[in-house]
Amino acid sequence: MLRLPVKNLKKGMIVAQSIYNHHGGSYLVKGSAITPEYIHQLKKIGIPTVNVTSADPNFQLQPPEDVVQETTRIDAIQHVYDAFQDVEQEGRLDAQAMETVADNIIRDIIQRKENLVQLTDIRLHDTYTFAHSVNVAILSAMLGMLCRYTRKDMNILTLGALLHDLGKIDVSTRILTKNTRLTDSEFAEIKSHPERGAEHIHEMDYELPSTSILAAIAREHHEHIDGRGYPRGLQGDEIHRFAKIVAIADVYDALTSERPYKRAYTPNVAYNIMKNVNIGQFDPDLLDLFFNNVAIYPVGTILKTDYGYAIVKKCEFGKTEAPTIVVFANLEGRLLQKAETIDLAAEPRGAKLIQMVVADSELRHFIHELSVDPSQYLRKA
Repeated sequence: MLRLPVKNLKKGMIVAQSIYNHHGGSYLVKGSAITPEYIHQLKKIGIPTVNVTSADPNFQLQPPEDVVQETTRIDAIQHVYDAFQDVEQEGRLDAQAMETVADNIIRDIIQRKENLVQLTDIRLHDTYTFAHSVNVAILSAMLGMLCRYTRKDMNILTLGALLHDLGKIDVSTRILTKNTRLTDSEFAEIKSHPERGAEHIHEMDYELPSTSILAAIAREHHEHIDGRGYPRGLQGDEIHRFAKIVAIADVYDALTSERPYKRAYTPNVAYNIMKNVNIGQFDPDLLDLFFNNVAIYPVGTILKTDYGYAIVKKCEFGKTEAPTIVVFANLEGRLLQKAETIDLAAEPRGAKLIQMVVADSELRHFIHELSVDPSQYLRKA
């Protein structure tokens, strides 16, 4: 897998991420082949880089299957957009439609439970909230399933995740899309959105089910286990169990998404931040369970390991820190006569054998200087 500037895309390359507008319409669907028209459109809407499965346009490697169907995701984004607009303009939403969206997400999650979360999608900055809300709902539903929640609880959790950022309709778009440091007053406005979201949900008590739980999710998804979150500084079991789940999904999707003020972090960097930097923010048991089902090193990632340079071939549940790899070059960057497949989870040192994720600049060494695209080893392995 390779992140390329749009100007370097070539006809026939396969896209590893979908790109959505705010209505849920896809500019480019994951698994599609690049065309000159797509390249022109991506430049026009200001998308700077895109992940492709291979630098070789003739090797049309398909990305791993998602945890939900593309049609489910697109439909969900459309309905979240409509719901936020309805609440902002009329103070109401189509609760039945949103419950159907939640049910469809859960159906897909259960039917595709063998699939791991790989890469997040790409969204336009000014419409980030709607696709983000859907991603958070998908990740929350996945974690709810892993917690063995009942279908009723999963429905409430997923609906709450879809509405967790509802309070942002009261926050200026200028602030939400600002690409420089926020002032104290702007940050205070951002921090008001959990309470405002809960208020909007309570105002729709006659339309929504379990409004007290939905409101708790909206109000508490920025609370921290150690009490250092906002808006109320709740800690531990004072925070609703569903809000603890949504908090993890919310931060993971935010970290792995491109924003006006930052590039998207890779899943392994997001993992390190959430596990080792933001200590005390999340429920540790839920966090471990979450990363059991999220590919820390997605299929196609190029790694430098103690064995040499390798490409990730397979990720499995509960072994996401130590995927199966194909080693194709030694530590000096010279190609091996024969590539070797290694299951890192079966090795005594496991994940400790991984030194780093190879930067795109180093990956170009293999592609341009050695005329080898590492993705070809996924076909040969």
